[in-house]
Amino acid sequence: MPSAAERTRTLVQSTCSAVLLVPGLDGIPQELLAPQARVVGCDGEVFLLFPADSPVVRAATHAQDDELSAVLEVTDVAPVAVPHRIRGRAWASGWLTLAPGLAEPGGMMLRLEVGELSVDDLWGASAVDPEEFARALPDPLVAHETELLQHLHSAHGPQVQELCALLGERAQGPSGASAEQQVRGLRAVPLALDRFGLRVRFTGERCFDARFDFPEPVRDVIELRRAMHLLFEAAAH
Repeated sequence: MPSAAERTRTLVQSTCSAVLLVPGLDGIPQELLAPQARVVGCDGEVFLLFPADSPVVRAATHAQDDELSAVLEVTDVAPVAVPHRIRGRAWASGWLTLAPGLAEPGGMMLRLEVGELSVDDLWGASAVDPEEFARALPDPLVAHETELLQHLHSAHGPQVQELCALLGERAQGPSGASAEQQVRGLRAVPLALDRFGLRVRFTGERCFDARFDFPEPVRDVIELRRAMHLLFEAAAH
């Protein structure tokens, strides 16, 4: 499974929605606290692009001689319609300063020196060491996950549904019905995809998730196609 540091790095570097929470800006609309872009630096710092006239930039400018604390909150929402759609959140808290050398026309880059990190997602909740975060690599599928899940859902719905055949005892619910009977009433929706496998949310009499791990981690979309083919083949037989 991916480490907590890898999952946090993946979320921070993803296109998931994010807001920067700064003391004194509590009444500001959240859309004004959302960075236009974000990237993780070599030492684990997070660079955030904001319009030059944004409240966040003004706050950082006024606090140049003092430490301005801030928290970057990233929210991960499933790209397909499922119950309980929020898949996770990550938080990176630290100190905010201007990074004028990286400014763009009409924009200003801010640097968040990370002191504490945490993640609460489909794998569980965990604190993350900043040094481990700096060394971690994002999941290689993160840039394609949204498109891949939407494609699986729209173009390969029957194959995803056939994964019910691989559930075994995981399909057993509290009703007393057999696993085979309970499988018949389940609807399968692809929920999350990473280099280790596919997570599917099953809904019906109850709602639960099941992981389908690949034989070995994939490194790119080409290897993913092979792994998915093997998974669908196993379910069909």
